[in-house]
Amino acid sequence: MSEVAARTLILDSDKVNQKIKRIAYQIYENNFKEKVLILAGVDGQGYLFARLLAQEVAAIAPIEVKVIKVSLDKVAPVQSEITLDGAASEWKKKCIVLVDDVLNTGRTLAFAMKPFLEAEIKKLEVAVLVNRSHTQFPVTPTYTGYALTTTLTDHVEVVLGKNAAVYLK
Repeated sequence: MSEVAARTLILDSDKVNQKIKRIAYQIYENNFKEKVLILAGVDGQGYLFARLLAQEVAAIAPIEVKVIKVSLDKVAPVQSEITLDGAASEWKKKCIVLVDDVLNTGRTLAFAMKPFLEAEIKKLEVAVLVNRSHTQFPVTPTYTGYALTTTLTDHVEVVLGKNAAVYLK
């Protein structure tokens, strides 16, 4: 069986874009008093998702939106350094929305929070496109595009960009 045939379409491009717009409105509703909002995307699809969210928030709100990349080794986050592509002064006393494409166990997001927890920030929220709810770490998203019940052996693939889609493999 080919890989294309082995995956099931969960969200097509229109639905993915609809979820992104809805999350952008929710972010604005919860942060409308802010002058600057930081969207911190986990390297990979999370960062791309953060950039797409930033475009949508900027289109509907008079808030300055900055996007930074959070880089870490998702397989061995304890041993790896967690880096951000901006200076701490950029997010000091600001509202941060940590963004990733899929929340599975919460491990990646829990470690990605570390640099922000070591800084003086105003508020930390989490946005995910797909929440699989297999929480092993105390991470609950503030914003969820789609909640999907899966088994631990299932894999969720998020494709963002021109032909955006979410697949279950």
